[in-house]
Amino acid sequence: MQVVLLNQKSAEQEISLKVREDFLLLPKTAELTRWVMAQSTGGRTLPYFDPLDGGVFARVLILLESPARTVSLPRYVSRDNPGPAQRNLKGFIEQVGLARHKTVLWNLYPWLPDLDKPKGPLRRAQIEEGIEMLITLLTLFPDLVTIVFAGRVAQKAIPRVRLAFPNFSLLEMPHPSPLSVCTHPNVRQRILSTLRHAKQSIK
Repeated sequence: MQVVLLNQKSAEQEISLKVREDFLLLPKTAELTRWVMAQSTGGRTLPYFDPLDGGVFARVLILLESPARTVSLPRYVSRDNPGPAQRNLKGFIEQVGLARHKTVLWNLYPWLPDLDKPKGPLRRAQIEEGIEMLITLLTLFPDLVTIVFAGRVAQKAIPRVRLAFPNFSLLEMPHPSPLSVCTHPNVRQRILSTLRHAKQSIK
């Protein structure tokens, strides 16, 4: 049996990354790619939006907390990432039948972590910075209808988003990490219920 280390990419992952790189400048993704590159300054880097998602034509945005710690580059905010939260989220989205081309994923604090520093909870200033960037980012999605805030950290953005975009449908759900999903039997059903609601909101 082949063992794949956490930060070691399998051949399948390598192919997937190459496909994504080729798609970064597709019409649905190009503006987002340019935005990410423009914001990646001062020694801080943003991950790319997954070009296999809906891009600027997405109607549902799912907001998570922050990127996982890994050395793999380039980085994408993707349900196909190998982390357990991403695997859970992908499974939940597929279970409710929410079409991939109608969705896009992002993180409240979107910058890639500094691997030379220990991981800790996000500070208030970081959350505020992420919210400010989110407000700017949302203007790039002309067809957006619904935002799903996954977890308590992401949900801190709700008051500001509601004020800036009163016509959006704003939904809350638990974070899809195993730690969250395993805390109570009803967490899984709450996530599925919220995603079904998101699907209904764009019909």
